[in-house]
Amino acid sequence: MPTFDIQDIKRRMEGAITALKSDFQGLRTGRANVNLLEPVMVESYGAMVPLNQVGAISSPEPRLLTVTVWEKSMVNVVDKAIRNAGIGLNPVIDGMMLRIPIPPLNEERRRELVKLSGKYAEAARVAIRNVRRDAMEQLKKSEKDGDISEDQLKKLSTQVQEVTDSFVKQVDTTMKTKEEEIMQV
Repeated sequence: MPTFDIQDIKRRMEGAITALKSDFQGLRTGRANVNLLEPVMVESYGAMVPLNQVGAISSPEPRLLTVTVWEKSMVNVVDKAIRNAGIGLNPVIDGMMLRIPIPPLNEERRRELVKLSGKYAEAARVAIRNVRRDAMEQLKKSEKDGDISEDQLKKLSTQVQEVTDSFVKQVDTTMKTKEEEIMQV
């Protein structure tokens, strides 16, 4: 009899929450945060690598990020990668360092960021629902194969739904917190 593991389902749903939080870290809130540059990929010797593998990222001031590039030949490549990353930042080259001023967010940009965070949250909800769907299919197959009874199917299905609801609620809470953070002037 194949065992049904509710902990595995929780672990997979937790992965969706972790991915959402990671996506949210890349959203700008008007303050400099080294995580803003996390999604930036740079072409280095023919391979795409994360920015933090070609330079050191720091935040010396609340409205400034700096990237100290380790190789002189990579300075312009890093500059171009940040400009093309779609995060609305324009670096200023200063020798081997890039200074990246964080412009204050205007109302329109805040609304765009809230919409984008909504898309991230919906993607997380979809991922959680996909885990639920897989679990339900597994349960129905087990019942059809005679591994579990109809009563066990109902009980386990209810358990899966409760776990799903709690994780969707976590997504909603995380989304609401991020929205408040973005809209805060």
